[in-house]
Amino acid sequence: MKSILRGATALAGIAFAGSALAADLPRRAAPPPVFAPVPVFTWTGFYAGFNAGYGFGTQDDRAPTVIGVPAGPTAASSLFVTGAGAPAAGVVAFSNRNSNDGFVGGGQIGYNYQFTPGSGVVIGVEADAQYVDFGRNRNRFAAATVPGGGVQAGSLVFNPNGISGLDYFGTVRGRLGYAFDRTLVYGTGGFAYGSGGGRQFGLPNSSTDSFQTGWAAGGGIEYALPTDSFLNFFRSSAVTLKVEGLYVNLDQGNRNNGAFAVTPNGTVLTTAVGRRQDTEFAVVRAGLNYKFGSY
Repeated sequence: MKSILRGATALAGIAFAGSALAADLPRRAAPPPVFAPVPVFTWTGFYAGFNAGYGFGTQDDRAPTVIGVPAGPTAASSLFVTGAGAPAAGVVAFSNRNSNDGFVGGGQIGYNYQFTPGSGVVIGVEADAQYVDFGRNRNRFAAATVPGGGVQAGSLVFNPNGISGLDYFGTVRGRLGYAFDRTLVYGTGGFAYGSGGGRQFGLPNSSTDSFQTGWAAGGGIEYALPTDSFLNFFRSSAVTLKVEGLYVNLDQGNRNNGAFAVTPNGTVLTTAVGRRQDTEFAVVRAGLNYKFGSY
């Protein structure tokens, strides 16, 4: 019995000593947490989107356009007739004072490249196409004079120097800016084109399209929303919002005007009044882009 007690006591002593030694051993350190860096935003990548805004004419064109009109060989082919119905020569003057403003809307596509992610210089190229709805009331004339007569009833008169009812315009522009993380401030400029026509430069109910080319310049500010924005319907790498101002000058060239009047029997009257005015206007618009590519 004594031998059993001695053995138990010895075992207890060994166990106690082992636990004390284990307590003195250095503990194994826990592994450090894995560091997941927050991705740095970059503007590099393709994008596409749409925009809408307001456009208005900018040129100083309030001086009237005055045109002398010769008499036609017959009363039916003459714009002006005397009180007796005989053909006559006269003068027609356009006031050039009607409104040249209205809605502008369309879409754009482009590509940006940012040299240093985060904050840094951004270069890019953008093309856009726009529907416009302004400048459609410039064809009205202020006065027509002829001694002892006037304009034949049913005649149509068009302003050869007025801004046409522009149907659309577009641009292909370079962009240069600086990004402050998700905010981009930029300038832009490049090629512009546009077209409008119809009754202003030719026969009624016909398409006398007046395609024009020129240039555009402006600037804006753009901000990138978080990737999980509720506007990100297409699961793009970012959704960006922008506000932009653009000046557009479409050069009419040195062409003379086309038909500017049609008599009641359909005779087209033409005259040479020289170079038409450029189509100049400014656009202020807001846009939304979906960016695809690097985050």
